[in-house]
Amino acid sequence: MADPGDAPDRSGERAPPEDAPGEPSPGSGADGDAESVEALRERVEEKYDFEAFGPREMAEITPEEWDVAFDDESWITGTELLARVERELKSRIASREVFASLEYAEVEGERALVAYSDTDYAIVFPDGSVEGRGTIVRDVKPTVALCSMDDYEVDDPPEDWRLPDPDSIPDSGSEVGNWMLQLLAATQLLVGLGTLVAWPILGARDNMVLLVVGLGFTAVGLVLFLMVANARLSEKFRLREYKGRLRSTGAASADRPDFLPIEDDAFEGSEPALSGEDEGSKPRDDGPVGR
Repeated sequence: MADPGDAPDRSGERAPPEDAPGEPSPGSGADGDAESVEALRERVEEKYDFEAFGPREMAEITPEEWDVAFDDESWITGTELLARVERELKSRIASREVFASLEYAEVEGERALVAYSDTDYAIVFPDGSVEGRGTIVRDVKPTVALCSMDDYEVDDPPEDWRLPDPDSIPDSGSEVGNWMLQLLAATQLLVGLGTLVAWPILGARDNMVLLVVGLGFTAVGLVLFLMVANARLSEKFRLREYKGRLRSTGAASADRPDFLPIEDDAFEGSEPALSGEDEGSKPRDDGPVGR
């Protein structure tokens, strides 16, 4: 499954935002001399809400702001960081903010947390660096940044946090709304047809209003029927697409996506505990994470 050429180069450093061209550093130029680090830190704290730090803020923050906001010596790293990121991602997967499966694997000789979907993946290393591709990387990077902060509290995920089994998803949802629309459409159509039938009987020339009313009710009824049919087709298409994505992540089997740059035997066969214990601690035996 893995192709050595597909594996991204790892810098071994936490991934801050890319440098903006022409952006002055805090210690260079007149602006850097005028603004102290403390003043910049206060400005960053006012500008960003780190309790709701997400992909948009990650894209906006500059390297200088990143440096003053996150002190290297205060970062949580190692096994504790992986455990915190795991709990946070599980909570976000449970709330469907993130569409991914989670597993631990040995990557470049280190135990890393791997999050992958049907098209993308992200690998979180103990030092906080993140590798991968696609949307899931943009979801994981802010999570790692938050979980590395000591004052950020990570909630415990619900017990049933995993992506659902595609076979357990019903083929259709509640039909109450569709039935109500169909009843309304049928009423409109019957009234319209009844009015059109009565129009020539009551006198075509003298009752032109009946013709307009009949055509109006008939048109509304037909439009409502078309809306119901379109809603049902759209729902079936979305369900089929969603189930396909779930199957592509391996939610219904032990198969992992082919694009992962990690061999199958590098993944752990059981889910590690959530307490951030050492790698030698006994894992739970309820199957691989996200399976």
